[in-house]
Amino acid sequence: MITIVDYGMGNLRSVNNALDLLGADVEITSEPEKILAAERLILPGVGAFGLAMQHLRERGLVEALNQKVLNERTPILAICLGMQLLGQSSNEHGQHNGLGWLPGRVQLFELTDLRVPHVGWNNITLHGKPPLFNTLADQSEMYFVHSYHYMLDPDDDQSVIAATTDYGYEFVAAVHRDNIFGTQFHPEKSQAAGLKILQNFMMWEVPQKEMA
Repeated sequence: MITIVDYGMGNLRSVNNALDLLGADVEITSEPEKILAAERLILPGVGAFGLAMQHLRERGLVEALNQKVLNERTPILAICLGMQLLGQSSNEHGQHNGLGWLPGRVQLFELTDLRVPHVGWNNITLHGKPPLFNTLADQSEMYFVHSYHYMLDPDDDQSVIAATTDYGYEFVAAVHRDNIFGTQFHPEKSQAAGLKILQNFMMWEVPQKEMA
C-alpha cells in the first residue's frame, strides 16, 4: 500500500493515476492516523512553500511524518514542492522553515535570459547509484514545472544529491538519504522513465545498514 499525503496542495490525481497504471494499491489521506499506519509514503506538492508548511502543521501532519520517516524509517518519495519541503528553509515570499530532514535550502531561479518558471523537459545527470534510478539511463528526460529550486551550500553534505539538471545553471534535481528520496521533476508526468522511478519506489527496500 502506498499512502499519498493530502495537505491541500498536491497533484494527487496524476500521481494516483500513474500508480494505478503500475498496479499499486493506493490511498490518499490527510489523516495523521492513516499516515502513521503507512507502508510507503508519497509527499506531492504544487504551490507556495510557506503555505504548504502551514497546511502540514495545521493538519497535524508534521508530527506524523516525523514519526514515520525519521523514527520508523518508512520509505518516502517527495515530488516537486514536496522535495523542497525536505530541506531547511525557503525564501519564497518571505523566510520559511521546512521539515529539515535534509541539508539544503530553496531559492528563486536567478536567470535573465531564460523563462521562469522553468517548464518542460530537461535531462538529468545522475550522481552515484540512487536506488530509485535503478536501470534508468543517465541524461534521461524528465518533466519540470517550478520557479524555485533546491540548493546546497558548500559546507552542506553533498552526498544527498541524487541528480542535477542544467537550466541556465546547474541545480539539484533529486535528493536521497537513507529512506528519503525527492525529485524536483514530476515522475508521474515523465512518461516511461518516470513510471520506472515510481515502479522502483514500489519495490524499494531500504537496506538495514542505511537505517542504523
